[in-house]
Amino acid sequence: MAQQKGFYDQVYDVVARIPSGRVATFGQIAQLIGRPKMARFVGYASNNQKSWHLPWHRVVFKDGTLVGEPFFDQQYKALKEEGIKFTKDKRVIMEQFQWHPESENIPDDIRDWPLVF
Repeated sequence: MAQQKGFYDQVYDVVARIPSGRVATFGQIAQLIGRPKMARFVGYASNNQKSWHLPWHRVVFKDGTLVGEPFFDQQYKALKEEGIKFTKDKRVIMEQFQWHPESENIPDDIRDWPLVF
């Protein structure tokens, strides 16, 4: 019997798959792993040194707001370099740049996907 991945590993699987030029929200990631009320804990997963190699700069709040200091400038610059456009108050234009895995033929339940580094 295969061992089920822990919450953080499931989060990392999703974050690893957010394509360049797209963003996902903390809540969206929680929803994708079947834990819709755990968006805050997705944020906690980003603080783990085990995950620093992942594209966390592509994870934003649902209104397109970036994560804030001390990483705001780094996140803003990295997203701009990927072609992401922003409103005047430096929020991602979510209607244009939010990642929609369901439209990219990605299964709804990705908890069993292997980690990709």
